[in-house]
Formats: sequence, C-alpha cells, structure tokens
Amino acid sequence: MSVRPLLAATAGAALFLLAAPTLPASADPYETVTVDPVGRIADDGTVTLSGTYRCTGGTGPVFVSSSVGQRSPSVRQGIGGTRAVCDGAEHVWENTGKPTSGALEPGAAHVEATLMELSPQGGLPLPRFHAAEQQDITLTEA
Repeated sequence: MSVRPLLAATAGAALFLLAAPTLPASADPYETVTVDPVGRIADDGTVTLSGTYRCTGGTGPVFVSSSVGQRSPSVRQGIGGTRAVCDGAEHVWENTGKPTSGALEPGAAHVEATLMELSPQGGLPLPRFHAAEQQDITLTEA
C-alpha cells in the first residue's frame, strides 16, 4: 500500500473524530466547560463568547473551542479558540471571532463549547474530548 492512501485514510479518520458530537466514555466527570449566558456582538460583527473550564492531565495541547448559531440548528459559526491549562483549577476562557457577514445579530443564540486535547497517538495528534457544553444565550450589542 502506498503512503498517500494511508495518509488520506488517517486524515479522514481524524476529521471524523473531530466532528463527533458526543464525548467518549474516557472523559473525566471532574472536567467541565461552561458558557456564560450573555455573549457580545460588535457593530462590525465580531462576536465574543466566554465561560469557565476545568481539566486535569493532558499530554498534548488542550483548547476551548466555541461555535454559535441562531436561525438553523445545523448552521454554526466558529468563534475562536483558547489554549487551556489543565491543572485541575477553574479558569476563565474567552473566544473572539468574526463570523460570516450578517450570519449573527443581537438576540437569542445557541452556543457549543468544547474542551479538546490534541493527543499524540501513533505519530498523529488525535482529538481527546475532556468536556462539552451546549447553552442557549443572548447576544447583546457590545
């Protein structure tokens, strides 16, 4: 087998795992991520979301990622990512991003935040989910 199909299959498997909506059984119940009930949207469309997280361990880099949607549950806008420190203490996270023009406006929205580690396995960084949270919020004008 040549290297190119093997790399494509491995990359496809990693993307599939990144899209997984549920946490694996290995996630520690002590590890958490929360979403604040209010987010901000600036006049130029820049969105800021925030919350807290707690995690332990971690052999690779860990991030808090977030996405937000309003009109359709299947359309979400990625809003940045924050590097996490997994020392068992509670920390604040804040992500800022500028989604597609006109995609979001002040009002009710739905946010998903994920605490995810890129864990080295077999030479490839594969996702290991520490925690995830979905929260209805209000986007207010900044």
